[in-house]
Amino acid sequence: MTTAQTAPPPPMRLRELVFGAACAAALRAAARLGVADALGDSPMAVEDLAAAVKTEPRPLRRLLRALTCYGVFAEHKDGTFAHTDMSLLLREDDPHSLRYIALWCTEPWTWDAWPLLDEAVRTGSNVVEGLYGKEFFTYLNEDAPESAEVFNRAMTTSSRQSAQDVAALLDLSGSTSVADIGGGQGHVVASLLEKYPAMRGTLLDLPRVVENADPRLREGGSLADRVRIVPGDCREEIPVQADVYIIKNILEWDDDSTARALRNVKAAGGPGARVVVIENLVDDTPSMRFSTAMDLLLLLNVGGAKHTTDSMVGRLTEAGLTIEDIRPVNPYLHAFDCRVPE
Repeated sequence: MTTAQTAPPPPMRLRELVFGAACAAALRAAARLGVADALGDSPMAVEDLAAAVKTEPRPLRRLLRALTCYGVFAEHKDGTFAHTDMSLLLREDDPHSLRYIALWCTEPWTWDAWPLLDEAVRTGSNVVEGLYGKEFFTYLNEDAPESAEVFNRAMTTSSRQSAQDVAALLDLSGSTSVADIGGGQGHVVASLLEKYPAMRGTLLDLPRVVENADPRLREGGSLADRVRIVPGDCREEIPVQADVYIIKNILEWDDDSTARALRNVKAAGGPGARVVVIENLVDDTPSMRFSTAMDLLLLLNVGGAKHTTDSMVGRLTEAGLTIEDIRPVNPYLHAFDCRVPE
């Protein structure tokens, strides 16, 4: 029976690390094949599982055996395979599904970009423009629409799962309006409007994003009469007035783009406006391996970075915001509660 292993000695651990791409590729393959969705609540023989996902049994067993070493699926003594807590997260119908996150982090462009990490470290610049001749998100939407769709689904999953935590944390009882800047499909603003029935909200993001806004916010939705959907780029302009501005997981661009976004929200809100910035940090968090890996991926694709507490404080202070509080939203997110000075 194959199971997740305890830490091996350093020479073998290093050998395992340099084969890290094999683990990522195996997770991607399992997600694309729909193995987790096909595997039910009871253990299945690999032959039956192979028939369900239309693969050959022998290579499927090899794929599953590799994943069980990391605790993704479990192999029983009789040769059948069963779910683990991690493999369940690859199911599309799991309420905490990470299927699209797994796909996004292993999209085809990532395999082109990772080998050039040394170049990105030398120059401090992204490598995607050199690879494809255009800015990253332009490349996605013009040349890789399937990857753009995976990105949108991954961001939707992440936002939906954290929106309730954000709404639970924030006390907006003294405010009448809230704006979700770069808010994707609007899960955060929707959760806040549900918490505060008298509040009005605004969602601002790129046109291609907000056209697929949460159904609660669109015409006929339960919150539609209390929300305004504004297509736009917060790095260019924020034509939105509100008591509170939420900026969640978007200040990961290059320094200039981050500075412009913060400058724009400060100008839009004016003196006294509350600005809540919510980010994953690469320090003081149980998700260090994930967040530092994402930090490197941001360097590769947009020349951006994940923040430390100090770097986030520095960006906010440089933008002229006054930080009133820093606190965790959940084990993986921190909120920086700020004000535009009077």
